[in-house]
Amino acid sequence: MCTTQEDIGYDFEDESKEKKTLKPNPNIDGGWAWMIVLSSFLVHILIMGSQMALGILNMEWLEEFSQSRGLTAWVSSLSMGITLIVGPFIGLFINTCGCRKTAILGGILNALGWVLSAYASNVHYLFITFGVTAGVGSGMVYLPAVVMVGQYFQKRRALAQGLSTTGTGFGTFLMTVLLKYLCKEYGWRNAMFIQGAVSLNLCVCGALMRPLSYKKDANEKGGEGNNSEDYHAKALFGSAQLLESNGVLHTEPDKKEGPANDEVLDEVQTVECKDKTRHGKNFYGLCILKRVSQLTVTIKKGFRTWYSSYFGAASLFTNRVFVAFVFWALFAYSSFVIPFIHLPEIVKQYNLSTQNDVFPLTSIIAIVHIFGKVILGLISDLPWISTWNVFLAANFTLVICILILPLMHTYISLAMVCALIGFSSGYFSLMPIVTEDLVGIKHLANAYGIIICANGISALLGPPFAGWIYDITQKYDFSFYICGLLYMVGIIFLLIQPCIQSRDKPSETKI
Repeated sequence: MCTTQEDIGYDFEDESKEKKTLKPNPNIDGGWAWMIVLSSFLVHILIMGSQMALGILNMEWLEEFSQSRGLTAWVSSLSMGITLIVGPFIGLFINTCGCRKTAILGGILNALGWVLSAYASNVHYLFITFGVTAGVGSGMVYLPAVVMVGQYFQKRRALAQGLSTTGTGFGTFLMTVLLKYLCKEYGWRNAMFIQGAVSLNLCVCGALMRPLSYKKDANEKGGEGNNSEDYHAKALFGSAQLLESNGVLHTEPDKKEGPANDEVLDEVQTVECKDKTRHGKNFYGLCILKRVSQLTVTIKKGFRTWYSSYFGAASLFTNRVFVAFVFWALFAYSSFVIPFIHLPEIVKQYNLSTQNDVFPLTSIIAIVHIFGKVILGLISDLPWISTWNVFLAANFTLVICILILPLMHTYISLAMVCALIGFSSGYFSLMPIVTEDLVGIKHLANAYGIIICANGISALLGPPFAGWIYDITQKYDFSFYICGLLYMVGIIFLLIQPCIQSRDKPSETKI
């Protein structure tokens, strides 16, 4: 490989200034950081695990609604695709409301999507309730779960991300067994209703995502008051504190709060003089004004950060390696998703259902996937190993497995290829680390949102494409070949671009 993590690093100018004024939090790499890992682990079980087990429900929907495989596959692909596609917009929510509130709201929305889907009368109904509603809710929980782990870890980021994302493997195995049992005992409608209740645990996971605060130097605190919007919000807050519970205003003439605060106090005093009986209303009015002002300032700040990352002077798309990374992501995820959605049908075609019922191929992928994430994370944390090179090597292994899978017609050969798919797909735990190396921790939420959005487009189009190819050829072989070749193009583009950038660096230095 022609590059290292240092070669592809891409730091924005404002990060160096921030690092000088902020002291590290004691919870980084320890303490509450492991609770964040636990929270992210459970999120991956409940969201990614259940989505990888949708092949069970896909077969139930085929029997229930008697639609084509291509059309029915859109339900699963919409759910998985939208979960990832909404990433850039969830970045705006995170910048404005924070990870905790975003995740709790997403947990409620995800559970609502599962429950409403239990009353589906046709496939198109499922597009809205399960595909869109549950998909958006999943996205609102998934991105914060990944971002929070990146914020809480520095030295052991790869290991932490690997441990947290092993929830996908555990979840795939557990949810496959759970959904099979629920569908057999209670029917698929009641199974989705129960799964909706289980999904409410995402709100608990979101509550564990405590914001990471940094201590600022004493000489830096005075400079914060220069921001007029923040000062105005603080002035309103101070004015509200001067009101007692009965609504009477008490001023403190010796305390100078600045011009913004004086204006607010003068306005409130004028209202008080006009009508003494309306003190209670003034109190509540001022509290509302304070809340609205604080919310306005927060939204403006969040939107400015979000906008500058995508369209401003410090746009993420000025980094050519990051653009190559996005291009790769457009083809990568479908190659991993297609086996989970269509393997049950492939096993049925090859008359391997008896062996597959004993130990499902999707469960083999899920179990080995767990070890793959942990082992690749441990390897990447070694000081003499490049995370970038490990990431590329795992991608090459996965694409080869996708290309040779249609050639396997026995259970043992399929099981071996599925095991390799599970292990090599452990590179997903390295994606946040590679993204952070490219753009820095401050822009991780927005950058990773773009990456998973590209993955979402891949997941959205992959399964319906495979189903459409099957409807034409009555085989899944060509869908694996085409997706594998497109995936290979993405890997080659990702491999070439850093070489070009490292070659151009000397010329840029001379200029």
